[in-house]
Amino acid sequence: QVQLVESGGGLVQPGGSLRLSCAASDVTLDSYAIGWFRQAPGKEREGISCIRRSDNSAHYADFVKGRFTISRDSAKNTAYLEMKNLKPEDTAVYYCMRGACLGGAGVLIPIGSWGQGTQVTVSS
Repeated sequence: QVQLVESGGGLVQPGGSLRLSCAASDVTLDSYAIGWFRQAPGKEREGISCIRRSDNSAHYADFVKGRFTISRDSAKNTAYLEMKNLKPEDTAVYYCMRGACLGGAGVLIPIGSWGQGTQVTVSS
């Protein structure tokens, strides 16, 4: 059964940094584009970044450009999201997903079910 498990969230101060991980089992992430989403309290889930399968090009939503970096490690079958200069408005549950990356807007067309996500809280 395909399983994607997010980890690495926590409480950080504004301006701080955090790295999220997405560990995959029963699926090879290199066979898909991968993406990260987040859902803030009272808000809908939104796409923030994706990386293409064919050339590993990365794409981001405007509100995270210059602060977040998406990557993958084929040997570990794991995806990552490096976050820096975090702001209180970045507070949300973060999810990873496999699918198809549409490009510039950082939107991934998802395949499969959502996992539990990992909580990121940015507060002083």
